[in-house]
Amino acid sequence: MKYILVSGGVISGVGKGIITSSIGLILKYCGLEVTAIKIDPYLNIDAGTFSPYEHGEVFVLDDGGEVDLDLGNYERFLDVQLHRDNNITTGKIYKQVIERERHGDYLGKTVQ
Repeated sequence: MKYILVSGGVISGVGKGIITSSIGLILKYCGLEVTAIKIDPYLNIDAGTFSPYEHGEVFVLDDGGEVDLDLGNYERFLDVQLHRDNNITTGKIYKQVIERERHGDYLGKTVQ
């Protein structure tokens, strides 16, 4: 498995999504299996509570995941079905770590 990372900080609208979709489509035409994952620094668990004035419309995936509209573009460009796990936010990571800590998965260790 190989990864291509398209990064651009928190600047919106500079074309990271189109670049990601275009590279993915080229690789797909070369016979490779492709998918897309979007990683956002937001503390939100998903895009369902994002301000549409700041982030645009929310895209709802087939599994009910509420995600950034970029994932909808990835689905259309790449002709793939994405899932809520294709969208990672800092909030999702924090939530998972806290749930594991509360469950005792870290066996009393300090979680940093």
